[in-house]
Amino acid sequence: MHITAAVARLDGAPLELERIELEEPRDHEVLVRVVATGICHTDVAMRDSSARVPKPVVLGHEGAGVVERVGRAVRKVRPGDHVVMTFDSCGHCASCYKGDAAYCIHNARHNFGGSRPDGSTALSCGHEHIHGHFFGQSSFATHAICTERNVVSVRQDVPLELLGPLGCGIQTGAGAVLRSLKVGAGSSIAIFGTGSVGLAGVMAAQLAGAAIVVAVDTQDARLDVARELGATHTFNPLREDVFAAIAQVVPDGLDFALDTSGNLDVIRKAVLALAPRGTCGLVNSAKGADVSLNILGLMLGGRSVRGIHQGDSVPEIFIPHMIELYRQGRFPFDRLVDFYPLADINAAMADMVAGRVVKPVIRMPAA
Repeated sequence: MHITAAVARLDGAPLELERIELEEPRDHEVLVRVVATGICHTDVAMRDSSARVPKPVVLGHEGAGVVERVGRAVRKVRPGDHVVMTFDSCGHCASCYKGDAAYCIHNARHNFGGSRPDGSTALSCGHEHIHGHFFGQSSFATHAICTERNVVSVRQDVPLELLGPLGCGIQTGAGAVLRSLKVGAGSSIAIFGTGSVGLAGVMAAQLAGAAIVVAVDTQDARLDVARELGATHTFNPLREDVFAAIAQVVPDGLDFALDTSGNLDVIRKAVLALAPRGTCGLVNSAKGADVSLNILGLMLGGRSVRGIHQGDSVPEIFIPHMIELYRQGRFPFDRLVDFYPLADINAAMADMVAGRVVKPVIRMPAA
């Protein structure tokens, strides 16, 4: 079938809207008509990267849509189902068997390879192969081929166009707080960076009953939103010594810190600001950089630093859980969303990078 997709052809260049071909779903695949898809900073990083993903490629990994067709071996969903598309995984490595699909041993192949694991791609333009299957979906398109593993069936009485970011950014922030760090009632947490991941963490910390929720960012508008969503304290490092201010709020140190910035100096200082037995979670790769930490402080204080991918989520459980919390008015992630048409996808990316919007979501044109 012919579809419209935003194709990344050159490193750092604007995406190009093109008419391309999409194969029929194979036995374990699902064809989804994309209703809307979030834009994540990972999409921007891959657009600009010369090495992380092959080009030309269709990016996009926060899609939501309606199942149109399924392969003959698919049992999980059927045509007409509303689905959120999330990260892909192999399903047969040790991590997947243990229920830790976010840490699939073959994560790179299934999410960043630009093809199916066998090297083929469902996308083409004439005789030209177009790389796809980004996070098992490539949702910057009117239709996407997914695997049975990375679609999550969701209820149909919530706006489907809102739900795509639950598959990555919102899942990562909320899951980091609720599942990875297991923030408890009465505890203290500081969240560094209040983009969509950080603000999801703020909402989750409030849900968890944290007594102190500190939000740190250089943009006052985002700090205003953080306060509205549950932050008890907000600090802007452009105006004040953030860590001195945090020490005034929690003199004995933080129970938890969550870094979404990837700033190495912030990470070092966040670890130093932990209370004994405190934990710092990292959700930003910092472009693969190394960071030095004081081992004595970690050892004597029993402090921990841990990486977090996709909020340790089991998407089939956690995404419906977030939707139910949203329906109850306790997890208003819709406050983070601004909508753009597919034709304005490059403007949406630019607005996100500049901090003018938190979570841009691309609506697909009607069929």
